[in-house]
Amino acid sequence: MGLNETPSAERVHIGFFGRRNAGKSSVVNAITGQEMSVVSEIKGTTTDPVMKAMELLPMGPVVIIDTPGFDDEGALGEKRVRRTKQILNRADCAVLIVDAAVGKTAADDALLALFRQKQLPYVIAYNKCDLVPPRTAKADAIAVSARTGAGIQELKERIARLVSTDAPHQRLVGDLIRPQDVVVLVVPIDASAPKGRLILPQQQAIRDILEAGAISVVAQDGDLTAALGRLAAPPALVITDSQAFARVSRDTPETVPLTSFSILMARYKGFLEPAVRGAATIDLLQDGDRILISEGCTHHRQCEDIGTVKLPNWLRQRTGKDLHIETSSGREFPEDLSPYRLIIHCGGCMLNEREMRFRQSCAADAGMPFTNYGTAIAHLHGVLKRSLSIFPALADLLP
Repeated sequence: MGLNETPSAERVHIGFFGRRNAGKSSVVNAITGQEMSVVSEIKGTTTDPVMKAMELLPMGPVVIIDTPGFDDEGALGEKRVRRTKQILNRADCAVLIVDAAVGKTAADDALLALFRQKQLPYVIAYNKCDLVPPRTAKADAIAVSARTGAGIQELKERIARLVSTDAPHQRLVGDLIRPQDVVVLVVPIDASAPKGRLILPQQQAIRDILEAGAISVVAQDGDLTAALGRLAAPPALVITDSQAFARVSRDTPETVPLTSFSILMARYKGFLEPAVRGAATIDLLQDGDRILISEGCTHHRQCEDIGTVKLPNWLRQRTGKDLHIETSSGREFPEDLSPYRLIIHCGGCMLNEREMRFRQSCAADAGMPFTNYGTAIAHLHGVLKRSLSIFPALADLLP
């Protein structure tokens, strides 16, 4: 992925919901101007959420999500409905598609209740208005026809007004540095590194540093000492991959601020303070405690995989306890968190802020400590307080 391509996690996620045969997929195709979803008269043609990243004027970069019918039936239908409910946790706004010939049903009212419960901005689109007169003139509804295109442009404009893009956006690192500052990025190239590219937080950091008018220097962990020695003055900040925390902490002078991509990502996603508090509970773990290590993406596991190998080993070494480690990946996240004593999540670079906040709030509702890889690893290596020195209020939370 190029540096100028907007990642899916940074795009507005628009979910399209409704009953089977209400015309969700037809409206999605009309809005996108593409055959994004298969259309059929047969109920339940859309069996899994269909997602596509694209540019949608007047909103800009978005992810369109077409969902299965919310009135699906049977054991398989229940699973599809559950998948549809999961989409609500990552959608930034919702479009409820109602068959204008039928009007709102109990399934539609149930969806509207979920939108309100999750404080999800929404608009109701009464489809097939070319066949029957529009049934509503309410402010939250609009009459459209996927077949003729009537009302589709206005629906796009309504959707664009649901999500404000004018609010100041959280910076990853740019607000922590000044123009002409030198920032050293430590990027190990090992078996776990993707071939031919940098991972998303590293790309974002480089772009944000450039936008701040500062200077980025990128080095592998084994070359950090040489890189620092070639600088005319100490850098303003060193940012490291979490897996190299121990070595980078030893090689970076105490006078130079040090943090990690993962810690910056936790702040960027809005849960750094809970992550710090969660990491501090690691030393309270006892024999038999169950730990959930969760990743937001799926990838091929390496022999020294961070989530399934390194983190469990570091946890057991630090605590000396017999811990039961479980893992989850991708869009799957347990509905019942009560069996766990701690949740350690990845940085969430592939999940949008809404879904990361949802997962953290689920943990909070369950009274469950929640942290992320970088914050936990910094604590496990005894460098968390130092890695938070650029955030003094958070550093003060630690002993």
